[in-house]
Amino acid sequence: MVRLRSPGGCPWDLEQTHESLCANLVEETCELLEAIDHGNDAHMLEELGDVLLQVVFHARMAEERGAFSFEDVARGINDKLVRRHPHVFGAAKADDSAAVLRQWDAIKAGETKARAQRGGLADSVPSTLPSLLFAVEFLKQLKKRRLEIDGGAERVHVSDGPERLSEEAAGEQLFELARACRSVGIDPESALRRHVRRLMERADNAYKRCETL
Repeated sequence: MVRLRSPGGCPWDLEQTHESLCANLVEETCELLEAIDHGNDAHMLEELGDVLLQVVFHARMAEERGAFSFEDVARGINDKLVRRHPHVFGAAKADDSAAVLRQWDAIKAGETKARAQRGGLADSVPSTLPSLLFAVEFLKQLKKRRLEIDGGAERVHVSDGPERLSEEAAGEQLFELARACRSVGIDPESALRRHVRRLMERADNAYKRCETL
């Protein structure tokens, strides 16, 4: 990456910025998720490399600005893992995964206390998340703050017909579905993606049958 970004390197790589690469990071992450969904190790290996490239790319651009380096990124996540696993690297006790998560949240809350005090939920939930994950993360933050909120009052069922479905009603129903999924440990983003993939396979099979007639 240093060579690609140096004078005489690749014109495309030299033109990139943190902002211009945002879409690439999202795309590569989605392709990794697809490889995981399919249980394809060879594809996963390739896509993990593509995601790592994005990390290297951003770190190199930051190093050029004198902000931080790839080594700083690696050191930072290593230090965080040690700090947030005192039951492994220290004397704390955590007998199960639930205890680990409680401990993790408590440590994280202590690390970000100042930011949390001056900010609200908008500072805790990344607005760039896909909408279903955005809703799930919002629900997590509500639980951490021991808050409850009504998703809305408008109730429209799909069977009522599309003419009655407003954007507000659609958003409300998707939010309630995200809430229900989270309550039983289902990732709604993955569930929808896998369902659409199954529909795609059915459509492809139907199309192939039609071609043979």
